[in-house]
Amino acid sequence: MNDLSVFFTPEYLSAILLPALIAGVAVSLCASLLGVSLVLKRCSMIGDGLSHVGYGTLCIAVAMGWAPMQVTIPVVIAAAYVLLRLSESSRMRGDTAIALFSTSAMAVGILVSSKANLTTDVSHYMFGSILAMSKSEVVLSVILSICVLLVYVLFYDKIFAVTFDENFARATGLNVRFYNLLIAVLTAVTVVLGMMLMGALLISSLMIFPAVTAMRLCKSFRHVVITAVVVSVGCFLLGLLLSLWLDAAVGASVIIVNLTVYLAATGIHLLQNRRRRQTERKEAGV
Repeated sequence: MNDLSVFFTPEYLSAILLPALIAGVAVSLCASLLGVSLVLKRCSMIGDGLSHVGYGTLCIAVAMGWAPMQVTIPVVIAAAYVLLRLSESSRMRGDTAIALFSTSAMAVGILVSSKANLTTDVSHYMFGSILAMSKSEVVLSVILSICVLLVYVLFYDKIFAVTFDENFARATGLNVRFYNLLIAVLTAVTVVLGMMLMGALLISSLMIFPAVTAMRLCKSFRHVVITAVVVSVGCFLLGLLLSLWLDAAVGASVIIVNLTVYLAATGIHLLQNRRRRQTERKEAGV
């Protein structure tokens, strides 16, 4: 275990820890907001599929000497659009399309990185390395995260309608396809940003855990969204602190904290249900 005071020196705080905190909180906010819609729409695995596409693209970009993030973001957005269109087609189920995309992209990324001897250079995109983010990557993450948050807030009512009942939203004249595409694009951007934080293998968990935890504790959509944000940011901060203390991977530490909070929320939910059933039985005279 490490002495945490070492990590809170002015030099380490300003050069490494503070940028990581800013980028991590920004990405955690975006992931939790979008995760609620993805879970309710039963599209939670799209984050996993897009992260694999992002990893494959990053490997190719690094091998070619291109700017990784600038190349990966538009490619992953395009992949999100293709996945959305395939899921709307009766010829291929959405989960089948995601499986095909994710496995193929991951295979390409592993092949390129191994042939170009880039295994070490791209390993942080696989497992996450937020403390190694450059200033330009932190700035880009914050700017794009703010854009995602602004778009989400601006179209909150439309996203709410599409999330809960697409048929009713379509009947009211809402352009359901456009807002589904908007959710997919925002998810794609968040996934690419989150790969530096969690890695390609864990980023989808950053979207799913806060959402399902909030759904255990709250019933209304607004309360679920707010709770998911609080849980996501809180788990990230606690996970980062835990990783520094134990000298462990940040991404894995954040997920373990999220898992612990989810299990606690599940226990609270079960206890509340048990008490409610007991109350109902007493009122019924059973």
